[in-house]
Amino acid sequence: MRTLTKTIAIATLAAASPALADQDTQYWQNVTVNVALPDGFKLQNETVFRTSEARGFYEIENNFMAGKKLGKVVTAWLGYTFDPQYSHGTFTRREHRFRQQVNFDNFAKLGKVKLSGRLRLEERWREGQAGTGWRLRPQLKASTPLIGKATVSLSVEPFFNLNNTAFQTSDGLDRVRTGLSVGVPLGKRINLDFGYLNQHTIVAGGTDRGDHVLTAGLSASF
Repeated sequence: MRTLTKTIAIATLAAASPALADQDTQYWQNVTVNVALPDGFKLQNETVFRTSEARGFYEIENNFMAGKKLGKVVTAWLGYTFDPQYSHGTFTRREHRFRQQVNFDNFAKLGKVKLSGRLRLEERWREGQAGTGWRLRPQLKASTPLIGKATVSLSVEPFFNLNNTAFQTSDGLDRVRTGLSVGVPLGKRINLDFGYLNQHTIVAGGTDRGDHVLTAGLSASF
C-alpha cells in the first residue's frame, strides 16, 4: 500500500501543476444497490448519470459487479460496465468495459481517520472503433466522522492508460479525480452522499482540461 500511496501523490502533483484553460461544470448523480450473499459473496449495481454545462446530458454508466470477501480488509471483484454516451441528449457511441478490482477497506487508522484503497484494472471497447484499451485506476480514500452519524471523505484517483487504441490515444497518466464528499445515513440500509469532485485531464501537446463536478448519490444495502 505504500507504493499505491506514493503513486497517487506523484500523480496528483503532476496533474495539478499545469494551467487550465478548458474548464467545465458538471453534475453527476448515482444510485447504488449492494446485496450481501452467503459465504462472503457480494453483488453490486451502480448507475451513474452525468450532465455538463458544455455537453448537456452526455453519459449514463451502469456498472454490475460480483465480489468475494477474502478477509477482514480485502475484497476481490469482477464486473462489466455498459456505457452509452451522448451529446446534449443525442446518442453518439457505446463503450463496454470488463473490470477487475481489489478493495482494501479500512486497512489503516490514524486517530479517527480510516484509510481505504482500491486497485481497478479495466479493458475498454468502443463500438465502431478498433482496439482494446487497458487502463489502471488506483484510488486512496480517507474518511472520518463529521457530525452525528455523518462522515466526510477525501479521495484521490489517477487514471493510467496502459496502451494506445483508436480511442485511447495517449498512454501514461491520463487524468486525476480528487473528491470531497459527505455521507449521511437515512436509515439502517440507505445512505445519501453529496460533494465536489475535480477532474483534471492531461492533454498531450495542449492545454489540460478541468471539470468541476457536483456529486450526489443514493445507496442501499441488503
